[in-house]
Amino acid sequence: MVRQDIRIVILGDSTISAAGDPRGMGWVGRVTAKTPANSPRIDVFALPAPDETSAMLAERWKAEVGRRFSPDTDNRLVLALSNLDPASGTSISRSRLNIATILDECRRAGISTFVVGPTPHHNPELNRDVEHLVSGYEDVASRRGVPFVDCFRPLVEHQGWNSEILASQHNLPGQVGYGLMAWLVLNRGWYEWLEIPTPE
Repeated sequence: MVRQDIRIVILGDSTISAAGDPRGMGWVGRVTAKTPANSPRIDVFALPAPDETSAMLAERWKAEVGRRFSPDTDNRLVLALSNLDPASGTSISRSRLNIATILDECRRAGISTFVVGPTPHHNPELNRDVEHLVSGYEDVASRRGVPFVDCFRPLVEHQGWNSEILASQHNLPGQVGYGLMAWLVLNRGWYEWLEIPTPE
């Protein structure tokens, strides 16, 4: 049986761009390069919004996917969540509600979702709050059977990640950090979510 073509929209802050990566790939480019795109055809549309909170994401997601999804394709949404809610004064409960609302609306619309959790903050004093945020998002996704990639706990003490973040003027990872994020995504359910074989 021939599968429908797949369209993937990835929404998130600057970490879904290649900003700060000397190779110009970011984690999305690396994941795309490792994703077989034939049989079915898979098209990836990454739409970053710098400094985006969960509330801002909740405001824009429908318009973004509405312009890119098609009734003739298998439409899928990746939420790459930022670590900015604690610094913006947003409560954990409000952050959870913002993401839960998106996931629930996607389920009703028949849109399969995949969640990439926040990375550690460049200000280590905020990381305790970010860890609570990550736990909240993970719970929201788990309750709905949505795959969740934890990018916080594996990276918060990682020397390569922290050295790049601290050296960046824009608090973004570089080649090492984006590579780490891509590895986490690829090895935490990406191929299973797309229902395609894991490449040799």
